[in-house]
Amino acid sequence: MEAGGALSSGPAVPSVGKRLLSTVYEALLAFAVAFLAGLAFHGAAEGRLAGAGRVLFQVYLFLVLGIYFVACWSRGGRTLPMQTWRMRLVRRDGGRVEVGRAALRYGLAWLSLLVFGAGFVWAWVDRDRQFLHDRLAGTRIVTR
Repeated sequence: MEAGGALSSGPAVPSVGKRLLSTVYEALLAFAVAFLAGLAFHGAAEGRLAGAGRVLFQVYLFLVLGIYFVACWSRGGRTLPMQTWRMRLVRRDGGRVEVGRAALRYGLAWLSLLVFGAGFVWAWVDRDRQFLHDRLAGTRIVTR
């Protein structure tokens, strides 16, 4: 990185539009993962989802999706949609993303989404075109 924090040489940063399109594809795949996990949960819970059971189900889905994303990001640096779009998640210095950093990024990405997507919109004003959760987690998405 340069003195001002901007990315210098190294892999190119995909456009914001390309990363957002990949995110849409990612949402479709995440829906399928959550759907299958939900079927398993409902089978075990015998269809009863009220009160504390509903909260437990939400926490369960959050954890299942977290395991999926953290495993993909920390093993090969990419999920299936990222692979399709020829992108990879790396640390700010270009190294492999470790489990803790991937988990931090996962949690921050949810916050980015829950605040009306502001963390994703952030990429249009960020000097390196990074999402806010990537900036905070010390990660970046690059082209392969």
